[in-house]
Amino acid sequence: MAEPIQRDYLGADAVAGTELVAWRGRATGMVDTGRRGVLVGETKAEAMREMVGDGEMPDIGLGGRRSDYAFMSLCKEAYIVPRDPVEAVPADKLPRPVIFHDGRLVQRPTPLAALLAVAWFPVGFLLACVRIATGALIPMPWLRRAFGALGVRVAAERRGPRGVLFASCHRTLLDAIFLSVALGRPVATITYSVSRLSELLSPIRTVRLTRDRATDAATIRGLLDDGDLAICPEGTTCREPYLLRFSALFAELTDDIVPVATECRMSIFHGTTARGCKAMDPFYFFMNPFPEYTVTFLDKLPAELTCGGGGGKSSHDVANHVQKLIASTLSYECTNLTRKDKYRALAGNDGIVAVNTAKAK
Repeated sequence: MAEPIQRDYLGADAVAGTELVAWRGRATGMVDTGRRGVLVGETKAEAMREMVGDGEMPDIGLGGRRSDYAFMSLCKEAYIVPRDPVEAVPADKLPRPVIFHDGRLVQRPTPLAALLAVAWFPVGFLLACVRIATGALIPMPWLRRAFGALGVRVAAERRGPRGVLFASCHRTLLDAIFLSVALGRPVATITYSVSRLSELLSPIRTVRLTRDRATDAATIRGLLDDGDLAICPEGTTCREPYLLRFSALFAELTDDIVPVATECRMSIFHGTTARGCKAMDPFYFFMNPFPEYTVTFLDKLPAELTCGGGGGKSSHDVANHVQKLIASTLSYECTNLTRKDKYRALAGNDGIVAVNTAKAK
């Protein structure tokens, strides 16, 4: 995990470090005590000799403790880095966008935080089962108070109208459910993929899309004729404080569009994953002691800013405008990253070379 970060974001030519033992492609947490072992003291100096070659001296050596003196003595210049906290490099100064969307732990796994997470896990799982069962069995008008009694806070800014398309940012798989909880009535939603388990436990109607544009458009129009519909035009969840590129398909299907800014807070476990089992996302979200969802309903788009209704805007202009409204409300950034871009970055593909991180005004 450390080597790609050093190479891609810091421009390192070579990286040496203490290796972890892997079993079937997964890290065990145990240290490899083979050829190099733990790189500290003389072993760190020996690893540097192997990288630079005999007779070569690196220009600068940076250390943070006495054990680093061994390899620092091999450098032309040596400096001890103070332990005072430093300010992080802002995102727009990095050579590539940073997407860290793997693992379930919200906090850095210090010994104390890891111990608390392990100790809480069995209690949290039972609590998550109770919360999910409550969501599946309790009528929607009562669900907000029921969740509140179980420690799940749902904050709603304003109320949304009826008979509209709610276009929301995508934080977890539960966005449309908490949007319905905030409204006090079930709102159907569409998805490209959802597990059978999630579909069975969902308190709202979920409709699968086929990825065929004509078929999906007809499906969405039929759902709009039946009433409200909630969609997440980003197409994939994102943990970072920015929004991925919105799909323009929704702007072509209706002029009754209400942007919705959703934000969630978790203290121990992330309710999203990139490579794990998506069916477990709701369980991990509800396993947090006091998870929170904030749903902010913005003003319905005026007719002059829609594709029809006299506005004459292109679907891409409408999608971009909705994205900027949501980003401004959440103080997030708009990017040109698509769903595929995100997963390429997660896979370490060098095809992504730039990202527009201009602040939404």
